[in-house]
Amino acid sequence: MKKILFLLAIISCTGISAKKQKTQPINERQLWLIYMDKVARPVIKNIAEDQLKANMPIVLSPKIDNPENRTKVAYLEAFARTLCGISPWLNLEGGSSDEVALRNQYRTWALKGIANAVNSEAKDYLQWKGGQPLVDASFFALALVRCPWLWENLSDTTKQQVVTALKSTRPTVPVYSNWILFTGMIETFFCKYGYEYDPVRIEYGMREFSEHWYTGDGMFSDGMNFNLDFYNSYVIQPYLNNILDVISSKNKSYNGFKAKLDKISKRYADIQERLINADGSFPVIGRSITYRGGAFHHLADMSLRKQLPEDLAPAQVRCALTAVIKKTLSAPKTFTDKGFLNIGLCGSQPTLADFYINTGSLYLCNTIFLPLGLPETDEFWSAPSAPWTAAKVWNGQDVPADHALELH
Repeated sequence: MKKILFLLAIISCTGISAKKQKTQPINERQLWLIYMDKVARPVIKNIAEDQLKANMPIVLSPKIDNPENRTKVAYLEAFARTLCGISPWLNLEGGSSDEVALRNQYRTWALKGIANAVNSEAKDYLQWKGGQPLVDASFFALALVRCPWLWENLSDTTKQQVVTALKSTRPTVPVYSNWILFTGMIETFFCKYGYEYDPVRIEYGMREFSEHWYTGDGMFSDGMNFNLDFYNSYVIQPYLNNILDVISSKNKSYNGFKAKLDKISKRYADIQERLINADGSFPVIGRSITYRGGAFHHLADMSLRKQLPEDLAPAQVRCALTAVIKKTLSAPKTFTDKGFLNIGLCGSQPTLADFYINTGSLYLCNTIFLPLGLPETDEFWSAPSAPWTAAKVWNGQDVPADHALELH
């Protein structure tokens, strides 16, 4: 842990990537842990100490629609999205002594943070009721679905308060878009841990996406109209896959869609890998681009789930995601003086923010760290470095042509 923290301090002070620290050679997993710690620590440590509201600066999009409400929910956004991204790593056991020590610290913080988030007497009791809170309650629920260790180690009192908080989202009617998966994910949490759940809220999302909103070539529309953005990755496909993982054990009627979704998800993983340019940049298109590496939530999730398509070697995906992490988190002005994220994709770029973006929203970038939930012995981490598609092509290497997915 001392080595990780030492290297983190170097990055923080110098503003350069760990790759340039020739006196301290590290592997890619250690590099990911350094960046994960740099992003997650200010959020998780502060809420564990009941100081997130006191210490997290709230910066709102210049186009913000409702400053008062966006400010209130920003803290839930930051905590839920951070926890969602690091939860598989928290669920893992073993590793180097430094990593185990770091994980144990984060486990302690996470348990305390959850307890404060759902305790109405705590300073950091979070906003659970309303429109945007539905979104981030679902990211919180997904974190617990991904990390049984957290749920199993919460006190009985905190468990009941979590259930109460998540049930308080039920009166909120979701927007007719990817939002219908937010209600489905919360019910999936209840299902996974043996609570009474509403299967209709899950069925609604499954039916719309399976029967109406698949547009072709590995992508769904986000509601009635297709938008060229990253929402298939931010929300849609990771949610569909994680919901089906849980619900399929209870309801076999989804098996047909699950088989179809497997093909769709593999195709979209191929597309995502090809979107990563040779320098780690990617197209600046669509809503929510300030989620940075969260644009590759799906590719990271497929890696974690060990469901990458056969043509994608885990090592090339690892290297591609490493390039994205460096590109989106190492630019000057990415972080405030207190270590919190600034609005932007590559540094501080507030004009990129949509009307709903605030400091808390940015922490969906933590989802790129999902593969840290795989042990260091897994092929994803242990295989030698390999170039990804763009790196091969723009270095003059011959590669197979890309082809669309045709489902019949």
